[in-house]
Amino acid sequence: MARIIVPEAEELLDKEIKCLDKGFVRLVDYLGGDARIVQSARVSYGAGTKTVREDKGLINYLMKNDHTSPFEQVVLTFHCKMPIFVARQWVRHRTARLNEISGRYSVMKDEFYLPEADQVRLQSKNNKQGRSEETIPLDEAMALISKLEQSNADTYRDYEEMLKAGLARELARINLPLSLYTEWYWQIDLHNLFHFIHLRADAHAQFEIRVFALALAQCAKAVAPLAYEAFEEHRMHAVKFSRSECKALAAMLRGEEPELEEKPLAAFKSKLAKLDLA
Repeated sequence: MARIIVPEAEELLDKEIKCLDKGFVRLVDYLGGDARIVQSARVSYGAGTKTVREDKGLINYLMKNDHTSPFEQVVLTFHCKMPIFVARQWVRHRTARLNEISGRYSVMKDEFYLPEADQVRLQSKNNKQGRSEETIPLDEAMALISKLEQSNADTYRDYEEMLKAGLARELARINLPLSLYTEWYWQIDLHNLFHFIHLRADAHAQFEIRVFALALAQCAKAVAPLAYEAFEEHRMHAVKFSRSECKALAAMLRGEEPELEEKPLAAFKSKLAKLDLA
């Protein structure tokens, strides 16, 4: 069978999608698209045997009912550049294949991430792993950014001096901060890419990795637009209730108070808010 060509994906190939101040996501290559998903589901090699409407219906059925293997038939390869602290979150998704630049072989570039002033915030009082939603005064934010910038410059100067003195690259690099930019080639199938986007584009994810997740989403949508539409319908913007939450919802419909403890009740109400039922 001839390689599937998707015009929207071809248009996006090798174009950098800018992320943060110095990062990017670049779609290097792709294998398959919506047609490959329906072909693998039907185990059919004939093109044009079904209408687009029928293909869309099948893809929606597969997504809605968690038939994941046909989506694994589509593979995307990316060239990405991100701060190391973003990469450390990113690499937790172990269902991909990657090859990262090595500070043992290469001299790392003098490139560090500096947040925009509106992203410089205090620790959240409600979220142990995130920043507050409230911004701080601009002069305070700029002073903190300046401190980060100076610290980066001092550390990189020490790195260069150690290299000039002949210290091994694998040792000279060890004091470089998490704000340093790294690069990798990252290959993943569409099913697991959807899982990545679902988690990392969520409002609860760190802002910096959300930026990259949205860029990856742009590429996924170009490669498989029908599958991406089904993903948004049945996963990205859907709400899933646990057994106890279903019981609580049934109680509410009967006009009764839901029997949930404080934390589960808060999570339940958060879901209801998405449905405008809180």
